[in-house]
Amino acid sequence: MQFLTFALSALSIGSALATTTSSAPSSASSSTGQVVVHVVKVGGANGSLTYSPNNIKAAVGDMVQFQFAPNNHTVTQSTFAQPCQPISMNTPGTTGFYSGFMPVTSSATTTPTYTIMVNTTNAIWIYCSQGMHCQKGMVMVINEVASSNKTLDAYKALASKATANLPGTATSGSSGTSGSSGTSGTSGSSGASPSDSASSTTSGGTAQATTSGSSIVRASLMGGIVAMFAVLLL
Repeated sequence: MQFLTFALSALSIGSALATTTSSAPSSASSSTGQVVVHVVKVGGANGSLTYSPNNIKAAVGDMVQFQFAPNNHTVTQSTFAQPCQPISMNTPGTTGFYSGFMPVTSSATTTPTYTIMVNTTNAIWIYCSQGMHCQKGMVMVINEVASSNKTLDAYKALASKATANLPGTATSGSSGTSGSSGTSGTSGSSGASPSDSASSTTSGGTAQATTSGSSIVRASLMGGIVAMFAVLLL
């Protein structure tokens, strides 16, 4: 009975891992019983300083996966009023999320990813803390409030006037380990990360980045193998 319970648990874990990922390189994907993953391209092969798309809507529980193009960018959370400074500098008790710098060469065959879980309906403001990227318009928002004067255009205008562009800090609960997709341009990892107001230590979630869909599939297969081995021992 213990072996049977273990086998069923292994199968359940493998199944769960296999159904919480997305492999579509679009801005969002959803399926009944699965996690919705919104994919955002960070930078571009042509060197563009953009998040694409830079204005998305995500429900609580959705994942936002950032896929890094060649160059060296970050995903850093800020307040609306201070676009080029980490949120922790201006909101006491709030850590926020920070991907760290993600250097990618033009010859890279994998795409580094950083994934956050949205757990607030408040607007989440994001910028790149590399060089003058923030001041040059490399900013974005999740869940912009259309009826507010705090718009993406207003945030971008404030960023252009910032006197400094500061990186975040990789502290417990605010940043995850970097992941990568199996081939350049694909998605598949899912994790969690803070957003714009939730607890006294983070801002909207818990941060983590994981590996690609291929790793998830391997985990699922391993769960099945373990389950069959346990059944044979009955």
